[in-house]
Amino acid sequence: MSSTDETAAPGTPQEQTLERLRAAVARAQAGEPIQGGQGAPSAPSGPPPPETPDDDADPRAVARAVVLRALTGSPKSRAELERTLRRKGCPDDVAAEVLDRMEHVGLVDDEAYAQMFVRSKRTGRGLARRALQHELRAKGVDDETASGVLAQIGVDDERDVARELVAKKLRSMHGLERVVQTRRLAGMLARKGYSSEISRQVIAESLDALPEHQRD
Repeated sequence: MSSTDETAAPGTPQEQTLERLRAAVARAQAGEPIQGGQGAPSAPSGPPPPETPDDDADPRAVARAVVLRALTGSPKSRAELERTLRRKGCPDDVAAEVLDRMEHVGLVDDEAYAQMFVRSKRTGRGLARRALQHELRAKGVDDETASGVLAQIGVDDERDVARELVAKKLRSMHGLERVVQTRRLAGMLARKGYSSEISRQVIAESLDALPEHQRD
């Protein structure tokens, strides 16, 4: 068996370190600070309490474990990971160091995250650039990165998606007056971030094509 095998006999320094790290990760997930014994509340006067097995866990190792666990669930922006580490009580300098390393090895990449996010939201919800910019900002993606990704969406692309949204919505609006259909469609597109110009054009074209609105 390899000397680095994690199944080594209990009590080896390696196993003790692994157990401390596991305990520290569990403590972090429970909402306790990632401090590695530093910055904890002052102990009362008198003899110090016995040291718990995970008090000397490396806060950087714990922070890395928390980040990796967060990324396993779904991709995250750097700002989201910073907020997660802050909630766990991770010192800002440790969080910055760990996240810098994660960026260096490609595990944290806001541009790749933004591209994935945009594809998902356009496919699933049909969001336009304006709404996507707002949501990326809320996720902590800086405006320069977001703008670079969103620049790949052309006006024709937005118009095509808007047509699909309108066509789908119209299936449940048969028989309504044109003014009512127009108002509801415009509201739907506005909530998804489409400009008034695209909305007017797409709605007019779509309604004109309906048999119920064609002149005899």
